[in-house]
Amino acid sequence: MPRQQQPAERPAVRPVRRRSYDQFDATARALDSVGDRWTLLIVRELLGGPRRYTDLHADLPGVSTDVLASRLKDMEQSGLALRRKLPPPSAASVYELTERGHDLLPVLAALAAWGAPALAERRPTDAVRAHWFALPLLGALTGLTREGVLEVRLDEGEFHLHVGLRAGGGAGFVLPGAEAYGAVYGYGPADRPDARIVLGAEACLELAQGGATFTEAVKDGRVEVLGDGPLAAELRGE
Repeated sequence: MPRQQQPAERPAVRPVRRRSYDQFDATARALDSVGDRWTLLIVRELLGGPRRYTDLHADLPGVSTDVLASRLKDMEQSGLALRRKLPPPSAASVYELTERGHDLLPVLAALAAWGAPALAERRPTDAVRAHWFALPLLGALTGLTREGVLEVRLDEGEFHLHVGLRAGGGAGFVLPGAEAYGAVYGYGPADRPDARIVLGAEACLELAQGGATFTEAVKDGRVEVLGDGPLAAELRGE
């Protein structure tokens, strides 16, 4: 029988001296913590809530196990993330953002908005995950007055967001049931969504870049809104 592929394990990490720009400057100090390759993408993944090492490795295609383990260790030492064991009967450990790590949300949102124009054409080598569209879409949904959980369906998969008045930032920018510095979005379908939307990746990116308003995208059929509640009605422009 063919040998089954084993899940990635967290390798041992040798302590190394962190590099620094050695500049008395806020930007340089910030880059001392998050300027290494992969660090901000790990933050992006942890904004979806606590994750196991194997899950992080699966959703960060291209990163080696050694580099991922090293970056996670650096993030722990910098106070951006922590590692904890799940309660019994689970024996797994998960990584999650600290308050300081969660404070990088507006940084990631700004980078997503700045980088969106570079996604005009998908390269053959580009990997994609549905939840990578969460931060760009959140920016396009700013201003909703009805609060609730929105399930998003793309060809690439599903994820869910907490939208509305409390989703403007800070401790309110979390999913129901999450801790104060918990998940900004959730993986997969929601348990009890207040509304659902179905759209393509192209429409999602156009919304993120401001090429169309959400109402316009609904009216011309690029976005389908499902549900009967107040949030669904507002999304439809009713």
